[in-house]
Amino acid sequence: MWHYCKNRHFRRPLTKLYRFYFKKSCHSPLRKVASVARSRAFRDKEGKVLLEGRRLICDALSAGAAPQMLFFSAVERLQELPLDKLQQAKLIKVRYEDMKTWSDLVTPQGVIAIFSKPDASRLVFPKDARLQSVPLFLLCDNIRDAGNLGTILRCAAAAGCDSVLLTKGCVDAWEPKVLRSAMGAHFRLQVFPNLDWDEISKHLPKDVVVHVADNNSSFLKSPVSGQTENGTSDEYSESDSDEESNELSLPCLKPQVYFESWAQRSTALVIGGEMHGLSLEALRLAEETEGKRLFVPMAPGVESLSSAMAASILLFEGRRQLLLLLDKTRRRTRSKIF
Repeated sequence: MWHYCKNRHFRRPLTKLYRFYFKKSCHSPLRKVASVARSRAFRDKEGKVLLEGRRLICDALSAGAAPQMLFFSAVERLQELPLDKLQQAKLIKVRYEDMKTWSDLVTPQGVIAIFSKPDASRLVFPKDARLQSVPLFLLCDNIRDAGNLGTILRCAAAAGCDSVLLTKGCVDAWEPKVLRSAMGAHFRLQVFPNLDWDEISKHLPKDVVVHVADNNSSFLKSPVSGQTENGTSDEYSESDSDEESNELSLPCLKPQVYFESWAQRSTALVIGGEMHGLSLEALRLAEETEGKRLFVPMAPGVESLSSAMAASILLFEGRRQLLLLLDKTRRRTRSKIF
């Protein structure tokens, strides 16, 4: 067993004194680990996030995230990490059994770290991810399920999205279950959490077209006068008073099947939560940019797709259309040159 110092790696063997220090000092930091992992309020107040597992920690370090504290159960686990990027982190050895007391994993990997909450605009993303990205933006509107959000982020990274914007109604992007489901997506594309609707436009190009995904055939939780039972009617009845009409009427968005042309320039896609659906602000933004209501035809008797499934279908179709458009543009340029 070796002691790690900031300037030299594993220079001297641990004495009984060091073993005593590791054993006695781990209790309080482990409590802090549990607080970071389980409490969104604590994460927001302290500006810290917890990452568990070698791959996720390595992805964060590669992207330039700042580690503050790292727990390891064995020196072998520590040696699997890029030690040169852990110079400023406090390293603490703990028993594997102690890790299991707070970890919600069946088999903890024996290495966990507390990082300063990353700023998406300052992270350095992999070169291959940047080269494969397309002008496709994802807006998550009231996604409350952690597993769904993590899967959606993973799909967005795989589809080469430019960035992901999360409204304040979404589950915390740094929730442990979101991190596990996302499989490192937080460090492969920009993820901007906890945004007001007036902040959304600041992260989008001026010429963007915003489309909404009709993944659950319902725009608002409460029914609107003039809608059919499943909420997909394009006709709305007029109210007796102008005030009531303004409160109940919805933006009129033209429905369009997902495989028809809709991604022909910078494009944003809004995915709503399964329980609450899309917000009125999302529909208004789509209407302002002349966006469409995209839907996936399904066999009779199937109620709806999950938010994650709808996102994956639409994002990869959007990527296909944008790449096809890019290829056509390149061919035209070549023909003019030659």
